[in-house]
Amino acid sequence: MTARYRFDPPRSRLTVQAFATGLLAAFAHSPTFAVRDFDGGIRFGDGQVENLELELIIPVDALELEGRFPPADRRDIEDRMRREVLEPARYPQIRFQSGEAQVTPTSPGRYQLRIGGRLSLHGVTLPHPIVAELLVFSDGLRLRGDNSLRMSSYGIKPVTALGGAIKLKDEMRLAFDIGAVPEGS
Repeated sequence: MTARYRFDPPRSRLTVQAFATGLLAAFAHSPTFAVRDFDGGIRFGDGQVENLELELIIPVDALELEGRFPPADRRDIEDRMRREVLEPARYPQIRFQSGEAQVTPTSPGRYQLRIGGRLSLHGVTLPHPIVAELLVFSDGLRLRGDNSLRMSSYGIKPVTALGGAIKLKDEMRLAFDIGAVPEGS
C-alpha cells in the first residue's frame, strides 16, 4: 500500500536567497524571497521510505521579498525579480520531480536522503540532486535541507543595477523546511 502525504505550506518554510556583489555590494540588498504557496507531496511506494517519490510545484508569483524594505524598494525588487528574472507570463511554474533516492536511516523516524531529481525552471529542465533530512511522525512528515543552483544554468541572467556596480551573484541558495500531512487529512 502506498503512503501519500501532501505538502502543507502554512507549516513550512521555503526560501530563495540571492547575493549582491560588485563595487557597491556593501550598499546593496542580498534579497531573500519566501515561497508562500506551493503544491505537491511525497509518496512511499509499498509504504517504504526507500521507495520515495517527491514532487514540488511552485507558482512563480508565489515568491515574496522578505525583510523590512521601504514600500517603493519592495515593489521595485519584486517587479524586477518577476519581470527580468523569472518571467511568469512565459514560465509560470517551477517544478522539482524526484528520481531515485538513496535513503539512510539515522535513528527511528529520521532519514538522510540523497535525491536525484529534475528541476524545471525558466523553461529549462536539468538534473538537480538534493540532500535532505526526512523526519517521519505519526501525523506527518518534515523534509529539511538546503542547496544551491546557478541561474545561468537555467538561462537566467543575474540582475544588475547602477551600470553593473551592483549585481547578483550567479549562485542562489535554496533552503527548505517543509511540512507534509497524510492525504485525506
